[in-house]
Amino acid sequence: MNNKTESLKEKLKQALSSTARVISDDLNIEPKLNNQKNIDKFEFDDLNTRGDFLKARAESDSGALKKKFSDELIFKKNLPSNSSCKSLYTIAEKIRYETLGSKMLKGIGKNLRENYTQINKLKRKDQLKSKEDVAVNEAFELYMLKNFHNIELNYLASKMLKFWEKDFDRSIFDHIEFLKKNLENQNIYSSRFSQILQEMDIFNSDENEEKQDENQEENQENLSNDNDESETEDKKDHDSQNETDASMDSDYNIDEYKLDEQLVDTDKKNQNSEQVIQKKILENLNMDYKVYTTEFDEITKAENLENADEANKLRKALDQQLIGFQDIITKLANKLQRQLLAKQNRAWDFDLEDGLLDSSKLPRIIMDPYNSLSFKKEKDLDFKDTIVTLLIDNSGSMRGRPITIAAICADILSRTLERCSVKVEILGFTTKNWKGGQSRELWNKKSKPKSPGRLNDLRHIIYKSADTHWRQAKNNLGLMLKEGLLKENIDGEAITWAFNRIKKRKEERKILMVISDGAPVDDSTLSVNTGDFLEKHLKKMVKFIENKSEIEILAIGIGHDVSRYYNRAIKITDVNELGDVMISQLSALFDKKFKLN
Repeated sequence: MNNKTESLKEKLKQALSSTARVISDDLNIEPKLNNQKNIDKFEFDDLNTRGDFLKARAESDSGALKKKFSDELIFKKNLPSNSSCKSLYTIAEKIRYETLGSKMLKGIGKNLRENYTQINKLKRKDQLKSKEDVAVNEAFELYMLKNFHNIELNYLASKMLKFWEKDFDRSIFDHIEFLKKNLENQNIYSSRFSQILQEMDIFNSDENEEKQDENQEENQENLSNDNDESETEDKKDHDSQNETDASMDSDYNIDEYKLDEQLVDTDKKNQNSEQVIQKKILENLNMDYKVYTTEFDEITKAENLENADEANKLRKALDQQLIGFQDIITKLANKLQRQLLAKQNRAWDFDLEDGLLDSSKLPRIIMDPYNSLSFKKEKDLDFKDTIVTLLIDNSGSMRGRPITIAAICADILSRTLERCSVKVEILGFTTKNWKGGQSRELWNKKSKPKSPGRLNDLRHIIYKSADTHWRQAKNNLGLMLKEGLLKENIDGEAITWAFNRIKKRKEERKILMVISDGAPVDDSTLSVNTGDFLEKHLKKMVKFIENKSEIEILAIGIGHDVSRYYNRAIKITDVNELGDVMISQLSALFDKKFKLN
């Protein structure tokens, strides 16, 4: 190495160290390179080409940004359990803090873009025929670079991404704007990404295989000797290394977070024990409630009920109905929106020594370089991350104006709450047939055993899932007007279904609102059981949710008093009151002063 080269590398070392300290606001930090602890341990002999210098500069910037913007505790808290999800989650966090850095200083963005462009150019040139030829981690990083860093992919990188892009779009695309708006809020961003990844279809099989592998490992551990145990540990280390390599130079080493396994295992045990207790309670509740068969029951997405053309027609019909009283409901919805946004307004502490760079104070530094940088931090807010489930009775007695008003209110509430970052799920419940359907036919063939229990084919409908944007689901809401859809109503099982869906959500606050026009009715079931068979089950389920769960449940009865089933219930005599009541009830729930009994 000649003196000129050595001098150049020493200058680079000093420049990277100084830059890292400024970016991270940590005077003791040293830039991380090639997963080394700091720059002093890095072999500068490896820096021989312009590409090596680009990589060193980008890695140093990335390490400093991680120090500035990424909280390790928040990262761990939202870390998914599935190992494949962990790798993608790690990449998503890296892209988050790098994107923030790129916005903060153009030079950082330039360094990162040049390095990623170089990485893409150096990708393998072997034949690509199918998904199996492209690692999901690699494709995911390309997807994130394209959508968050706005990096133009070359031909080969685009071809690699193409195999996976539709899978990613299906799960992530609708959330991109939300994620971009919350780049500065690591907890919201990480929580949402963790949830998205764990619900991705491509990992369903991976989770099952992972569980099988865990069970096999447990059995092997019970039978193995010390040598076998050491071999197992070696294999785990090897697998972990492969996983880290696949995440393409990710700053976060996933193995670091396996140090927290005991805490995670404890949480899982607590959750499992809670689930077991809840399951036992539910089983006891259902001891007197029989179901003849679930073979013909159906849980379906609304879009599967009708073709796209018919769905469009029904949506237009719903829009026509909206014209009559949209103004009234919209005013009420706007009132609710103002109330929610007032609670969610971001508040900041300014002139701090650490936190996010306060760009409004940069002019004073330009005018006087001796002024120190000023930072800000967001204050904690009382408003909890919330999900609202609207469970709508799709029985025949709701036909006409009641179901139309219910659909309109669900539509407007969904849009309103989404603007306030409150998740909304819209569900419906009915039966597939009148007079028992295939369940009754089977019962007839089996010589009509006495007291068969519920004797009809359930149909539970997902009009809009919590993670689906309103624009994607708006045509589904028109399907409530579909002729022939509305039949019988078996409320107890519908509420159990909605409860099981919402309790799995990660939101801190969960609200279940039921819209019905009276008692559960199914002629087939009630003709062969006691007259209060369905009512008793409904009462038990509601009581369980009210007293044994953290979910807040309320009901609106259209033309009927449903207070005998629900502690918190409102009766409306005119269906036109529905919008006002729905919004006022939600408004009361979101009011700090309101306490649920």
